[in-house]
Amino acid sequence: MTRAFAKSNRIGQVERLLLNSRVPLSQAEIARRCEVHRSTIGRLIQDMIEEGIPIRTTEDDLIFIERTAYISKIHLKLHEALSTFLACRLLARYSDKPNAHTVTTLEKLGVSLQAVMPALGLHIGGTTTALHARLPKEASDYQRTLEKLTEAWAEGVKVRIWYRPLKARKAFQHTFAPYFLEPSAIGYSTYVIGLAEPPNVIRTRKIERIERVEVTDEPFSVPPDFDASALLAGAWGIWFDDGDQPTTVRLRFSGAQVVRRVGETIWHPSQRTDPDLDGGLLWTAEIDEPKEMLPWVRGWGADCEVLEPQELRDQVKKEVLQQFQRYGLLNPTLPSVSEADYDDAALNMLRRKP
Repeated sequence: MTRAFAKSNRIGQVERLLLNSRVPLSQAEIARRCEVHRSTIGRLIQDMIEEGIPIRTTEDDLIFIERTAYISKIHLKLHEALSTFLACRLLARYSDKPNAHTVTTLEKLGVSLQAVMPALGLHIGGTTTALHARLPKEASDYQRTLEKLTEAWAEGVKVRIWYRPLKARKAFQHTFAPYFLEPSAIGYSTYVIGLAEPPNVIRTRKIERIERVEVTDEPFSVPPDFDASALLAGAWGIWFDDGDQPTTVRLRFSGAQVVRRVGETIWHPSQRTDPDLDGGLLWTAEIDEPKEMLPWVRGWGADCEVLEPQELRDQVKKEVLQQFQRYGLLNPTLPSVSEADYDDAALNMLRRKP
């Protein structure tokens, strides 16, 4: 092994050690873990700084890598690069919250591909020009919140957040340990999942509803039994709560095109489909919170009928009746129907339409 190769290996060892450490380390501690003299570590640290690795020191001369300035190295084959491009492009194009980091990622990807596949590299470069025009001059509140949560997640420290639920008039403040970040296609939203204190249980927080976030220096560790995949398995989007029991949702789809479209896609991991005697399709799944499915159910219009649970079926029936009233398809001289009696009155009102 040449001296240059051995030095490169040592630098890589120190780099991995600092990246994996949640706290800054002393030069002596690094030397001990790498089994070398501390003077060797001093020379390696200087070499790392010259190579552009963002080595930083605390007031106590403890050493760490600034993660927000660190440049990750990744080697992608052509098809892997294209997959990355499509994912970033989809996010940048359809998200209603432009993110400068997504556009920058696409730019770097385009530059790296120009040497391998000039046509694709130039195409990616052209698309980023249009995306840049959509970016605001200053980072949005959403992007700044996402950045702080990402840094806290990477550093393993808790945050204080001011969170306002959809139906709340004002935000409440609590401490939160970010265990996981997860996007949702429903509403193009992003959620942070972690431990909320209080009530000291796993909770989901929609990033768009976080009004303020402060990063603390209080460390946390993700429990070994935390399994984000298992936790999200029953969620239609990201809506779940600690101890939720899944609810069986049964839908009936009709119309040849709708039946074919529904059958083409796996909409939920637990779904089961069976043909209906009338040529339709029966769709069944176990869902944590059926109400979250409402926008998806509404999107199919009259070609989707909710069979169960009864609560979801009643909700859709109420909305259909309200639409009849709004569009003047019911007798305007009849009194409005309340939530308590709309089931009993709905059929009579429809029959008495002028």
